[in-house]
This record gives sequence, C-alpha cells and structure tokens, in this order.
Amino acid sequence: MSPLLAPTVFVILTVALVRLDWRQTLAYARRPGLLVLVLLWLLGLSPLATMLVVALTAPPPGLATAIVLMSAAPPIMSSIAFTLLLRLDTPLATVAVFLATLLVPLTLPPLALALLDLRLAVDVGELMLRIGVLAFGAAGAAALIRRLVPARILTGRADEIDGLAVLMLLLFGIAIMDGVTATLFRDPALVALTVGLAFAANVALQAAGAGLFWWLGRRQAVTVALISGNRNMGLLLAALAGTADPEVALYFAVGQLPIYVLPLLLRPLYRRLAVV
Repeated sequence: MSPLLAPTVFVILTVALVRLDWRQTLAYARRPGLLVLVLLWLLGLSPLATMLVVALTAPPPGLATAIVLMSAAPPIMSSIAFTLLLRLDTPLATVAVFLATLLVPLTLPPLALALLDLRLAVDVGELMLRIGVLAFGAAGAAALIRRLVPARILTGRADEIDGLAVLMLLLFGIAIMDGVTATLFRDPALVALTVGLAFAANVALQAAGAGLFWWLGRRQAVTVALISGNRNMGLLLAALAGTADPEVALYFAVGQLPIYVLPLLLRPLYRRLAVV
C-alpha cells in the first residue's frame, strides 16, 4: 500500500479542513501577535533548537536529518481532536495547526535545505512545490467541498466523514510502515534506537513548547506543548515521494507511535497542568 501514502495524506488533510470549525479559527485572528509567536516557534525556532541539540548529541546522520525535519513540520491535524479530548485550548490549536500547514511549504524547504544544510535528494524549489501541492491542494479541495455541499449536509453526515478519515488513517498507517518489519528483523538495534529517539524528541519538544509559552497561562501552554511534539511527518514523507533516506523513512514511520501513545499516557498530566 506504499503507493497510497501521498493520496491518503491528501484526503486526510482535506477531510480535516472540511470538518474545521472556521468560527474558532477566526476568533484567534484578533490576536495576531500571539499567532506570530506560536508559528515562529513551530516553524522556525523549533528546528533551529533541535539542530543544536542534534549537533551536541550526534545521533546517526539519517536519524539526525529526520529529527530536524520532524521539528520543522506542521502539527498533525488530529492534534485538534486531542485538545478536545484533553480539554485544552482547541481554538488556539485549530488556528495554529491550520496556518502552520499552509505556511510550511514556504518555511521548511529553505530552512532545512539552505540554512541547516540537510542533505536530501530534492532541491529547495522541488520540495516547496511538492509540499505546496499537498497542503494548498487539500485546502482548495476542502474549500470547494464546503462551497458545493450545504453546511447542513456536512453536519448531518459528520459520522460518515469521520469514518472516511478513519479509513484513510488505517491505509496511511499501513503505507507508512512499509519496510519497517524487514528493518526490524535485519537491524533490531536500529529500530529500537529510532523508537527511543522518536519518543524523546516528542517529549522534549512538548516540554520546550510548554516552557516557552507558560506566560500565556497553563491551559494555553499545554496546548502549545501538545502541538509542538506531534508533527505531521506523513506530509513530509509523501512530499519526498520515495527519495527519503531509509533512516529518515524509518523515523517518520515509527515516529507515529509517540503521536498516538503519549496523549493517552500523559492525559492525567495534561489535565492537571491545564487546570486554571
């Protein structure tokens, strides 16, 4: 199912944007300074700080590239749903995730390939184009659907739309894991190291996000923490379209584990910290 990776990422983004509550997004438009700071952290300072830590700790080169790319990616769309379940600031997460997804074609390629000098098989322009097609294409498709389909039908068919998202996530999960089993049997130590680094990077980015934005209030800081650690690596892997280093692809695959495990494990901590 690996050829389905890019199409499933496109459909997942489109469905998420169709289901997006635009009123929540517009509510935070009155605080542009805060949004700029959050986006600056997510798409700029985060990868630069990660690059510094990677340089000091010196993991294997492929994994180092993967960790930096992960930290420059936008948050996953499903982090919006996580904030609902964890009673965090869903409007803040919604607008940050949406804007970061639209801006990442302009920020990640030049940052990763030019400023950070990461070695990838595609140049800056090509990577910008590939990510842009996925991100802006999904936004355009979602806008067209919302224009053509009455809101009452979308609301009435919410279960079916969410069911489509679940099906796409299942296909995505199978597609992104292509080759992981073979690597596990061939080099279990590498897979174990990659899983450990994925969990460590996720937790570290969450801690950094919470610390930097603690001044906003505990609930907002925990919200920024959640979206800081859970990044959309599927979008990057789809954009790289088979040109990714094997260690990068491995990290992006097993990096899904902390995304779906940590919100459950850390739920008591999230809720305790978020209590105003």
